[in-house]
Amino acid sequence: MDASFQIKQIEGWAEMAQQFPLIQYLNPKMEPERYEALLRQMLPLNYRMVGVFKGATCVGLSGYWIGTKLYSGKYLEVDNFVVEEQYRSQRIGKHLLDWLTQEAERHQCETMMLDAYVVNHTAHKFYLREGFVIKGFHFLKKL
Repeated sequence: MDASFQIKQIEGWAEMAQQFPLIQYLNPKMEPERYEALLRQMLPLNYRMVGVFKGATCVGLSGYWIGTKLYSGKYLEVDNFVVEEQYRSQRIGKHLLDWLTQEAERHQCETMMLDAYVVNHTAHKFYLREGFVIKGFHFLKKL
């Protein structure tokens, strides 16, 4: 990765809230108020975020959680992984995923997992290339 880019953790509600423009790539109908309200619920549950910065501007980010499930053991779950459009195909995503993999290893996780929207074929190719396998279907029921 070009030396003008830096990977760092995005800490606290205020700094995470500033990242709404990138989050909106994945959730175009989400309003800032909804994003901020969800962050307030997620942070006490140990939600974390890391970003790739060019100067003061975040050009790629991912949220993540560390937990344990019976089928996976201790895991790091990648959540809302996104790179700003003009910075795609510059290995930003690769470096971000490598950082997350190192974080998983640092926390002695057995696995990493993530969800990718069904229509996001570019992401599917990326994750398969990076060693992820399709394990099953993620079902969602709106209440």
